[in-house]
Amino acid sequence: MVDRKLSVAYPAHWEADVVLRDGTTAHLRPITPADAQALQDMHQKQSETSVYLRYFTYKSALTAKELERFTNVDHVNRVAFTVFRGSNIIGVGRYDRLDDPTEAEVAFNVSDAYQGTGIGSVLLEHLAAAARENDITRFTAEVLPENRKMLTVFSEAGYAVARHFEDGVVMLEFPINPTERSREVTEAREHRAEASSVAGLLAPKSIAVVGASRTWGKLGHSVLDRLVEGGYTGATYAVNDAALEVGGHMAYGKVSEIPGPVDLAVICVPRDQVTGVIEDCGAHGVKGLVLMTAGYENADGLAAQRELVSLARANGMRVVGPASLGLINTAPEVRMAITGTTVQPTAGNVGLFSQSASMGAILQGVSVQHGVGVSSSISAGLRADVSGNDAMQYFEDDPRTDLVAMHLESFGNPRKFARIARRLARSKPVIVAKSDLLGRRLPPGHSVRVGQAPPGALNAMLRQSGVIRVQSVEELMDVAGLLSVYKAPAGPNVAVLSNSLTLAEVVCDVAEACNLNATAEPRELDYTLGQSRVLPKLRERVAELVANPDVHSVILAHLSYSGISTDAVLEVLREFSTQPKPVITVLPGQIDRKIAGGVHHGVPVYTSPTSAAGALGKAHGYRQWLDIPFEPLVEPEGLQVEAAADYLHELSAGIPGTELRQLSTEQTTKLLGFYGINIFPSQVVHTAQEAVDAADELGWPVVLKANDPDLRQRLDLGGVRLNIPDAESLRADFTHMSALMRQYGVNSLEVQSMASAGQACVVKAMEDPLLGPVVSFGLSGDAVNLLDDWAHGVAPFSATDLARLMHRPRSSARLFGYQGLPAVDLDALRDFITRVSLFKDNHPEVTIAQFAPVSVSTDSLSVLGVKLSIGNAERRTDSIRRALRG
Repeated sequence: MVDRKLSVAYPAHWEADVVLRDGTTAHLRPITPADAQALQDMHQKQSETSVYLRYFTYKSALTAKELERFTNVDHVNRVAFTVFRGSNIIGVGRYDRLDDPTEAEVAFNVSDAYQGTGIGSVLLEHLAAAARENDITRFTAEVLPENRKMLTVFSEAGYAVARHFEDGVVMLEFPINPTERSREVTEAREHRAEASSVAGLLAPKSIAVVGASRTWGKLGHSVLDRLVEGGYTGATYAVNDAALEVGGHMAYGKVSEIPGPVDLAVICVPRDQVTGVIEDCGAHGVKGLVLMTAGYENADGLAAQRELVSLARANGMRVVGPASLGLINTAPEVRMAITGTTVQPTAGNVGLFSQSASMGAILQGVSVQHGVGVSSSISAGLRADVSGNDAMQYFEDDPRTDLVAMHLESFGNPRKFARIARRLARSKPVIVAKSDLLGRRLPPGHSVRVGQAPPGALNAMLRQSGVIRVQSVEELMDVAGLLSVYKAPAGPNVAVLSNSLTLAEVVCDVAEACNLNATAEPRELDYTLGQSRVLPKLRERVAELVANPDVHSVILAHLSYSGISTDAVLEVLREFSTQPKPVITVLPGQIDRKIAGGVHHGVPVYTSPTSAAGALGKAHGYRQWLDIPFEPLVEPEGLQVEAAADYLHELSAGIPGTELRQLSTEQTTKLLGFYGINIFPSQVVHTAQEAVDAADELGWPVVLKANDPDLRQRLDLGGVRLNIPDAESLRADFTHMSALMRQYGVNSLEVQSMASAGQACVVKAMEDPLLGPVVSFGLSGDAVNLLDDWAHGVAPFSATDLARLMHRPRSSARLFGYQGLPAVDLDALRDFITRVSLFKDNHPEVTIAQFAPVSVSTDSLSVLGVKLSIGNAERRTDSIRRALRG
């Protein structure tokens, strides 16, 4: 219980930049005595009605005593948050603890000018999070019946709100522990706000190019030129303090001199001028910034990025960049191309996202080469603010985007990425090109965490989220080209047509390697018949295959050595582009650049069997994920999450910095007991007599082990003796084993009751700086470790994720009945891994949890060894309170 008399230092971790309902940003932080005048200014600007609804009476100004009370809080029993836009307070929310220390009364006041932007909901979420830290579990509020806006804030928060009417006031009361409904509400609001903020960036009504230049080759010249040439439909302004005219536009010395409103400012000035430009944009009411300026990759670059983003967000602006390639929106009502390159993607249905400007240029260039049309393109640069997560929030709602193609160089908030991607992938394919080293190295200028989990864990996270993972930009566009025309194939069966049976067989071989079932048509297309006779036969045969329910996709492998026009063949295939079954073509050896791969005449065209079959295989894998409905894990009985959290708080108190503390056997046993995980008891012994006494207490027969995490499972090295039946045998084994272990520096042994014979498994769980709660599963033994026969997953799991984790190791066949042996107790194993995954997901303080060995017999599961280490957990990046975290 928190000491209610305690006053704590200013809780800086409660500060947050937030996105409001209209897509603009604001800064939320705890109130301080220095805010007294700003609070008075806000009060005096409020209407009489707003003041009355807040204080149940009208007062033209707050008294000095009221200001002192409102701005002096202890951050424990009395907490208040302010929401700032620039130097102005636009919202205040507070709670005061009541006589019952688990309850507090809340109240809100939102500026008239910002009512309806969601400030009240944001304040409630952050107050609830702070209250839970201070052991408060319930909120109460008194609201006048006519204050419908505030009543709506409470009723739509997702909590179970009880209300009654008393003395002309509506009395509200509700628990503030997160519920499934409150989490859904928070995520939905977050989604709408972040999607709206990106929508504003991609469809501004006016753009100012700051640093617009008259000199050809300069970034500011290129950006203004491309914007005008692209036919942007809004107002365009040039900002240059050393010119009167730029590119046919009147030049302004700074943004604040522009007579009309500016929605978006594109910043192309040197780094040392950027801060001044952002301040000027904020003063003029600019809503968003595209920072194309580079130079933030050096030692002080990260600090400079944080400063400029904080400045922009506090003034209501989101930032794309720094070092961004720009933004593109091909919608006819917008036609915006903010870019320094000459490449202009054509209009289409693919949403592009990239990070560095160089990869953005490559991605856009390859999209043009492959004939893949783009709805919008976002280059986040160093991703100081707007990220891939924001882009996905926008693309999910954008009616012009049917699939999302992303190139990622780093992850900012992978937990949030997984959550959004899993939801988005249910309606639109998400294709991600990433390096195998993504998350293992720190890209220049990127503020990200470096992962420590096995490389397979990142792939597991993408797979769990339904993401189509590819290796290169070219492969990205191979898959995007297919899915921009067709839906993912309903099954693996591919019919291969060709004018060369040899080529058809090659295509079939490659398709089989991509997990497809390919069948070559029994006869090749006879091109000697001439074009006028071949094309109708081709059209007829493709139509038959499309109508065949046992065929899920069609590949035409066309060698263009004959007199049959490739354009004419593509025209035939184009007739089938409006039906859902993929019909694609392979044109090996094609040298005509106009049709040398990509989407042509509405037909996905590939220059090699590998790229064609690879794209179909990736699309089919995505369809398999889609066909499995998301089924959340059923929470096992007997979990005591709050009790475990309280005990962990007690155990982790005083752990300095990044140090870890390994828990004792007693501490481990107690902690895991809250999750229904029972450990086979054991005792560390130093003499033969201690071993016998321990066995008498634990029960015979027993196991004797080396008291060492590496040797305790090594039967081959003498580190364990099984099924010892009596004291005489135990004394002899102790003497022999002690001498053997001393050569390894092990001076104590461990006695444990003998568990039922079964398959030994290992379950590891860790809090990874990049991915969060990673769970790994494998069978015990050197062969498993040497061959890296592990399965990885990232909590929270679905039922399907758990099943795949158990089946993925190649050696897992031994669990399900192998060479005549019966299957182990799979229900017990599922239950155990579920408990471990929930334990790790709920408690980031647990940095390492290794369960080894876990013996699974035909009718039971025994946890024989556990090692737990805890630390001071970083503030969770997926907290229930909304904040901009990438």
